[in-house]
Amino acid sequence: MTTPTPPTSTRIRPFTVSIPDSQIDDLKRRLAATRWPDPETVDNWSQGVRVENARSLVEYWERGYDWRRLESGLNGFPQFLTRIDGLDIHFIHVRSRNPHALPLILTHGWPGSIIEFLKLIGPLTDPVAFRGDAADSFDVVIPSLPGFGFSQKPTQTGWTVSRIANAWVELMKRLGYTRWAAQGGDWGAVVTTALGAMQPQGLAGIHLNTQYAFPAQIPDTLSPEQRHAVESLALYTGELGGSNHLQGTKPETIGFALADSPAGQAAWIYEKFQSKTDNHGLAEDTLAMDDMLDAISLYWFTNSAASSARIYWENRSATFAGPKLTLPVAATVFPKDIPRLPRSWIEDTYSNLIHYTEADNGGHFAALEQPETLVNEIRTGLRTLRTLRT
Repeated sequence: MTTPTPPTSTRIRPFTVSIPDSQIDDLKRRLAATRWPDPETVDNWSQGVRVENARSLVEYWERGYDWRRLESGLNGFPQFLTRIDGLDIHFIHVRSRNPHALPLILTHGWPGSIIEFLKLIGPLTDPVAFRGDAADSFDVVIPSLPGFGFSQKPTQTGWTVSRIANAWVELMKRLGYTRWAAQGGDWGAVVTTALGAMQPQGLAGIHLNTQYAFPAQIPDTLSPEQRHAVESLALYTGELGGSNHLQGTKPETIGFALADSPAGQAAWIYEKFQSKTDNHGLAEDTLAMDDMLDAISLYWFTNSAASSARIYWENRSATFAGPKLTLPVAATVFPKDIPRLPRSWIEDTYSNLIHYTEADNGGHFAALEQPETLVNEIRTGLRTLRTLRT
């Protein structure tokens, strides 16, 4: 891995991923020496990751998974570092051959990363090669959140979503873009929503596959769809909220627990994929083991368990009641997302809703689960921006 060096300017420097063989060998030794907990006392996932399933994932990570495949794939795209607000920000930047392409910044969440967008790059930048229309071309900018992946880790507090959004504005300006769009899900949607609230010069509109549109005060009378949203939020903050609560209160403790145990890191992320994807009982029904281990491996090799968890700590006052937005917003609701918001609240929060769709399949991790659907939704949802001038 290229070591970031503090530059004296705001220049953009090329970046290449290169994990030493010694780190890969060390990972395999640690995996082989895993000390397993006693099995759960239930026949479901209500106590967390099942030992049998975790063993299968970890054994494949040790014996069958190929990190160099992912590394080569990442290095097939132009990657860069640039110093913004005191931190080296890592990003992928792929320009379309179409000179009229719309610049688009894609923001991931947790336990996401730039990896989840890799399958979107080709269809978005070169739609003709993927049975699309050249008029739907995008330049794509995919940054790693501070403390995630190959971006530098903050050493001081204060990296809220608003500060990240400001960094993204500077990044797009530094790349020479004067009119652009933004997209995100999970924490990426929080950052994108913050951009929408800021309405910086040049931001034409946004697309969200996670919507922060709960009313500040839940009404006493609810429609069936609204009641489902409230119940799914209770599930998210209750039974499924263990990792969020711990990362929002004790991120450094989580870092200690996971920094020395790749099996622990795997279980921590595996449980999130299991609980929030559109699956029939196992995350593997939706995501291939390689897809999950790509995400898990990036967190392991960058030792970012603690630094990524701090996004919850820095923004622990955040809620699903988002700000009212007036700029153009496109929204795609995936059926198994948790929480899943009703159209009525989305329309009330986004007064300039230019596109709304309820997808047929998919959960919280849309870019990983349903990349083709998400590509089509981004194309369709943001198409209006190509003729609008804001």
